[in-house]
Amino acid sequence: MRVLDIKRQMAPDDIAIVRDLLRDAERADGHRPLSDHLWLDLVDGGREGFAGFVAWEPGHDHPVAYAQVSRGHGSYSIELVVHPHHRYEMNVIGPELLDATLDEVARSGGGHVHWWVFEPTGAHEAVAQEVGLAPGRTLHQMRRSLPLSVADQSAAVPVRAFVKGHDEQAWLDVNNAAFAHHPEQGGWDIVTLTSRMAQAWFDPAGFLLHEIDGRLAGFCWTKIHRDTDPTMGEIYVIAVHPDFHGRGLGRGLTVAGLQSIADRGITTAMLYVDASNRAAVTMYEDLGFHLHRTDRAFVGDVSLGSNGRQVTGSDHHH
Repeated sequence: MRVLDIKRQMAPDDIAIVRDLLRDAERADGHRPLSDHLWLDLVDGGREGFAGFVAWEPGHDHPVAYAQVSRGHGSYSIELVVHPHHRYEMNVIGPELLDATLDEVARSGGGHVHWWVFEPTGAHEAVAQEVGLAPGRTLHQMRRSLPLSVADQSAAVPVRAFVKGHDEQAWLDVNNAAFAHHPEQGGWDIVTLTSRMAQAWFDPAGFLLHEIDGRLAGFCWTKIHRDTDPTMGEIYVIAVHPDFHGRGLGRGLTVAGLQSIADRGITTAMLYVDASNRAAVTMYEDLGFHLHRTDRAFVGDVSLGSNGRQVTGSDHHH
C-alpha cells in the first residue's frame, strides 16, 4: 500500500530525499524533471500556495514518486516525477498523486491548473483524462548551432549588461508589462527576481538590456547550462515592452543574446517557445532554430462543489 506524505513546509531532510529522486529521474531522462520556478519553490522550503507530495511504498528506502503544486500568477502549476524503477506503475501512481494535488488546489480555493509534461506519451494523456484535465498549451524546445553567420550578427541591437542594485525595478516593469497574462513569467516581484539572481548559474554579463532614449525597451536574459552534454546556452527570458512593439526588437535582442552565448565559447543554443505563438516560432526558424522536442500542459479548472472537488478540463490559457 502506498503512503502519501503531504508537506506544506519542506525541512532540509525532506528536500534531500526529493533531490535524490529528482537526480535519479534526471539520469534516466537526460533533463531536469522540475521546471525552474517549481525547483526554487521546493528548495525555498515552501512558499504560500506550495505543497509537496512524497509517495512511499513498503520495502523501498527511496520515494517512488513526487508531485508538487506551486501557485503562480493567477493559476497553479503541477509537476509529477515517478522514480525510473516505477514507471510501469504510472497508470496507478499518476492518478493517485494528481488527485491529491487537485484536492489541495480545491482546498486552497480552486483555480486554473496546468500539469506540465516533458514529451508526453499516451500514458500521460490517459492519466490526465482520468483526473479530468484536457490538453492545453504546447511548448517547443528549439535549438541551433553557434556561432551565427556574419549576416545574422548584423541584426543585433545594442545592449548592456544588467547592473545589480540599479536595474531591478525597470526590469520588473518591462517584464510584468510584457507578460501580463503569462502564468509563470507574469507578476514577478523583487523577491522572485532576487531568488533567480542568487542561483549559481546567474551571470549579469548574460542579462542584456536594450534602452531607447534612456528608457528600458526590452531585454534578453541568457542562461548557460553547464551540466548538460553538450553545454548549452539558453535564451531564458526575452521580452519587449508593449510601448516598443512593432520595431523588430525581438529579433535584434535574440541575435544579441545568441552573440553573447557564442562569445562565451558555447556552440549550441536553445530556447522554449509557445507553439501557438506563430510569429515567434517563424522568427526563430528564420534565425536557424529547429524543433528539438515538445512539452505539453494538461489543464483544467478546479472548484470545490457541494459534492466534493470538481475539475473541468479546459484548454483556455491565459
